[in-house]
Amino acid sequence: MSSTIPNSAPQQSPDLAALGVHRLGSEVVNFYLVECPDGLVLVDSGLPGHFGQLQETVTRLGRDLPDIRAVLLTHAHPDHTGLAERLRAGAGAEIWVHQHDAPILADGPRSATRHAKPERSVLPYLLRRPSAIRTPLHMARHGAFNAPKVQNVSTLTDEQPLQTVPGRPQPIGLPGHTLGSVAYLFADRGLLFTGDALVTHDGLTGHTGPGLVCRGFTHDSAAAAASLDRIAVLPHLLILPGHGDPFTDGPRAAARQAMVNGTK
Repeated sequence: MSSTIPNSAPQQSPDLAALGVHRLGSEVVNFYLVECPDGLVLVDSGLPGHFGQLQETVTRLGRDLPDIRAVLLTHAHPDHTGLAERLRAGAGAEIWVHQHDAPILADGPRSATRHAKPERSVLPYLLRRPSAIRTPLHMARHGAFNAPKVQNVSTLTDEQPLQTVPGRPQPIGLPGHTLGSVAYLFADRGLLFTGDALVTHDGLTGHTGPGLVCRGFTHDSAAAAASLDRIAVLPHLLILPGHGDPFTDGPRAAARQAMVNGTK
């Protein structure tokens, strides 16, 4: 695999997912740029190959990369952390991640399966649905496994709102997909960024609609299912997942559908 990290990758057009919220990434993974009065916030950081898309979006808003004050990682899988170190070292962004996932960032993206081993091999999924190979190939081709280690992070240890981060988001622990999976609640704006704790598309199974990521990419499916109970009790919010389209019917409906669908 080449050690060259691309600056651009096939990607979706930036999408205004909500007022002041720009959905970035590709058909494989989402990350989000959130405009706040006191600065920009990135929820997850996509693949290294998404740098050009992020730069263009920030420029179009009349801002500069140093205006990104924080990167909030929902978990430390490499398709969500690709630009974290580049933004920390080059633009001064503060990187936030749950303490249980911090070792993945310190050891580098190739350590993800060692720190949070999936319950199943991806091979049966690929044999059943060969087109699913697009997901890991897309990640590899656009630098997911060659991104630099993150040299310095701020760790989440509780669920208090982050007072120094624009928008004062509240992390909500949703362990299962990884030990340190979290969602970020922007209560004043009616937004819940769920990362991979609840998605609306699974690239390995092809399932569309609210669900849990399959066992080929999930560390503890029982814990992931239990975490849906924490989502279900939240008030009506727009759900912005790490994979798939936004879900407008609220956390309770999303959690209920995900429970019915189960973990493949």
